[in-house]
Amino acid sequence: MEISKTSRLSLVEQVVAQMEALIESGTWPIGYRIPPELELMGQFDVSRNTLREAIRALVHAGLLQTKQGSGTYVLTSSVLGAALEKRIQKASLLETLEVRQALEREAAHLASIRRNNEDIEQLKILLNKCQTAATQKDRKEYVLSDMLLHKAIVDATHNSILIDLYDHMTTSIQASIENLAEMTNDVDFHIDPHKRLVHAIIDQNTDQAMAAVNEYIAQFKETLT
Repeated sequence: MEISKTSRLSLVEQVVAQMEALIESGTWPIGYRIPPELELMGQFDVSRNTLREAIRALVHAGLLQTKQGSGTYVLTSSVLGAALEKRIQKASLLETLEVRQALEREAAHLASIRRNNEDIEQLKILLNKCQTAATQKDRKEYVLSDMLLHKAIVDATHNSILIDLYDHMTTSIQASIENLAEMTNDVDFHIDPHKRLVHAIIDQNTDQAMAAVNEYIAQFKETLT
């Protein structure tokens, strides 16, 4: 079988790659309006058509979003994040919960083994914020604190792939938390299993940590029925 020589990247592909690097590095953060065409043409030393093709490719990939009369904005931090976001948008709330259960249960397992003193302090702070928001019946603050708590647990796994994967799903997971919070009158209906989860991680009790995840996900599923 004859193997053909690989071709060099086209100008469009080179610009796309450079833009992706700017986005993934955080130089162009999520929500950032990218510079105007003339400025980018000068920076990349390419024609208007080449630049527009590159932007169209990134819009199609889900990394950028063009708003008529406003400009082009960074939508997500990676191609993986964009792909996951598109896929999760098509999923049911139950499917999202099932994926959350798989990721968060393993995160609880690993975090209870690997957490350090800094992780413990962060978990205590965020659990306290969740409790305060629940007591005050502040749904918005509760959803934000709850999301940050779950992210801190994932961070405590010290598994870079799991952390990246969870980060890319953050928007969709937060949306699922908001939807579920709206379905119940009691904003604190799952604060107790979260307390047990955090304490189990601190005590390095892997079985109780995973059981706590199963408990609050079961409560969420019951809300759907």
